[in-house]
This record gives sequence, structure tokens and C-alpha cells, in this order.
Amino acid sequence: MNDPAPASASASARAGTRAPAPLWRSQLATYLGLGAVLAGMVALFSSLSEYFWSAETFITIANEIPALAVMAVGMSFVLIIAGIDLSVGSVMALAAAISAAAIVQWGWTVPAAAALALATGLVCGTITGTIAVAWRLPSFIVSLGMLEAVRGSAYLVTDSRTQYVGDAISWLSAPFLGGIFGGISVAFMLALLLVIVAQLVLSHTVFGRCVVGIGTNEEAMRLAGVDPRPIRIAVFAVTGLLAGLAGLMQSARLEAADPNAGAGIELQVIAAVVIGGTSLMGGRGSVVNTAFGVLIIAVLEAGLAQVGASEPSKRIITGGVIVAAVIIDTLRQRMDAANR
Repeated sequence: MNDPAPASASASARAGTRAPAPLWRSQLATYLGLGAVLAGMVALFSSLSEYFWSAETFITIANEIPALAVMAVGMSFVLIIAGIDLSVGSVMALAAAISAAAIVQWGWTVPAAAALALATGLVCGTITGTIAVAWRLPSFIVSLGMLEAVRGSAYLVTDSRTQYVGDAISWLSAPFLGGIFGGISVAFMLALLLVIVAQLVLSHTVFGRCVVGIGTNEEAMRLAGVDPRPIRIAVFAVTGLLAGLAGLMQSARLEAADPNAGAGIELQVIAAVVIGGTSLMGGRGSVVNTAFGVLIIAVLEAGLAQVGASEPSKRIITGGVIVAAVIIDTLRQRMDAANR
């Protein structure tokens, strides 16, 4: 009996088609590309500032990104299902405000206050997802409304004033294992662990495959017997939970809860995810790539600050990087479509 594989291969060759590259090779190319961009930025700012290339600078960057990183993990899943959540910054502020009020005003223990902050984020995310799914509304509009409502709630909880919590939750920002890693904080290690776990969930679980499937073709998932509604709600709920965790990390680092905290950070979160290669159209993304995107954003901001760039210049450059990332993503989609 003839082997059909060579026949298929020869048929494909005659048809002028090309077998797709192995997935691991494509992922490796993406990692190398993002790593090269990151290394190039570090080299550039090191040449422009004599103080940039130092352990102190890199430790400072590492200890400032945990809140952004954990929110970007959740946003990766949201974008993969072709959604968006603009409320994460406000949810972070509300979670921080409620935990601070619980500790300072209500006399709660730190574990109880932390659990309340996480529950607050979970509830906010669940509300966003449920409204978007139940009424079939664009998540952009729903989360935009939640952004304002939740921010207003943060002002009410704090009476529009910063709540100082001192060192009540400072263990999150304390050096991991007494500083054996050079001052890297517990929050950074927790964020790193979340990146690893989230990537494993996305790549090696049924839930992760369903998330990718919904973003790729939701109708096909329905026809396959998978109800996308609870999965969509779960993704938004987990994103809210992670925003609550980010609020705790922010409070630990600043030793205070500011109702204005996180204003505009949702744009940084989305930028980091998009720079990491997650498609705005859904169906494709990687949490590890998102972590690269977070590092690129953080290095860009730190480098611009050290070379003395003005705030307007920082915004212009950061905006240009975001637009460039979207253009690259669009070109990549067109190339993928042409190769199919």
C-alpha cells in the first residue's frame, strides 16, 4: 500500500502551497525578537545615561512592575477572547482603597483586608463580564462605564483623600527571602509565578484552549458544544481579581492607598499586551510575550526618565511605540493570512 503522506506533500508542492512552520519555531522567533528589542533599548539608554546600566536601576524597575505585570496577565486573556477591559486601573484603586479603609478605619486584620480587596476585584470583573455577555454589549463600552463607576466608588471609600497604611502590608514590597536576590521584592516573585502559571493554563489546559478558540471563532465553539458565555465571564472575573491583587501590591510599595492611583494605567496594560504580540482581534496571544511587553514599557519609561525627557515627550514616544506595535500586529495578521 502506498503511503499517502508523500502524495499529500507532493500535491501541496504542485499546488504551490507551503507547509506552516512548526509552532515552537514561531514562538522562538517571537521570543528572540522581543528579547532583541529589549536588549536594544537597554543598550541605547545605557549609552545615553551613565547611570542606567546598574544593578540599582534594574532592581528598581523590577520592583515597580508587579502591579502592571499582574494586570497585563489578566488583560492577555481578555484580548485573546477579542474583548477589552478599560476598568482595571479603577478596580486597582478601589481594591487598594477598600483594603486601606478596612485596616485603618474598620480595624480589620491584614489577611481579612487583603481578602476583601481581592473579592472587590473579583466582583467588579464579574459584573463587567456578566453585563457584556448577558446583554451582548461591547466590552469596551461596559468597561468604560465601570471605569467611571468604580473610580467614583474609590473616592467615596476614601473620602477623596489618601489613606496611609504604613507598613501593614509592607511584606509584599520587602526583599524576597531577606534580599538574597539583591533586593528583588516578594511582589515581583509573585508576579513572575503568576506569569508562569497563566502561560501553563493558556497552553496546556482545556480552559486555555477554549479561550483561544472563542477568540478565533466563537460560533465554531458553539457548534462544537462549548458555551462561550461562562468562559467569557470567568476571564473578566479573573482579570478583576488580578487588578485587586495589583491594588495590594501598589499599596504595599507606596504604603498608602490613593483614590487617583492607576488613572490611565489601563492604557499601559493594553500597550504591554499588544507589544507582546497578542492580537487585538483575538485568537492569539502569549503570557510570556506579555511579560516581555511589560519589561519593554518599564525600560522605556525608566530610560526616558534618566535621560531627562519631559513628560509630554514621554507620552509622545510611548504613544508612538503603541501605534507601531499595532501596525506590526496588523502586518503579521496579513502575512499569516497570505501564507494559509
